[in-house]
Amino acid sequence: IQGAKRTADLVPLCHPLPLTKVTVDFETGEADVVIRATAKTRAVTGVEMEALTGVQIALLTIYDMCKAIDKKMIITDVHLLAKSGGKSGEFTW
Repeated sequence: IQGAKRTADLVPLCHPLPLTKVTVDFETGEADVVIRATAKTRAVTGVEMEALTGVQIALLTIYDMCKAIDKKMIITDVHLLAKSGGKSGEFTW
């Protein structure tokens, strides 16, 4: 959640947004973790960068906590699943 809130500090040219909701959900498998982040705002702009940053920071946090056990972890397949609102309108993967 903190990663999503700090997107404007972390990603060049991203402007700060007043977030109304951020969730980060985890699904753990035997050898993998799937993370989904949702970000919402009332601002008239997209908020996908906040959700994507939230996912990446969560993944890096898990890597940092587990690197003593296995440095061969791979962070992969991070992508936008869905987006609504903003200039570009609706998007679904």
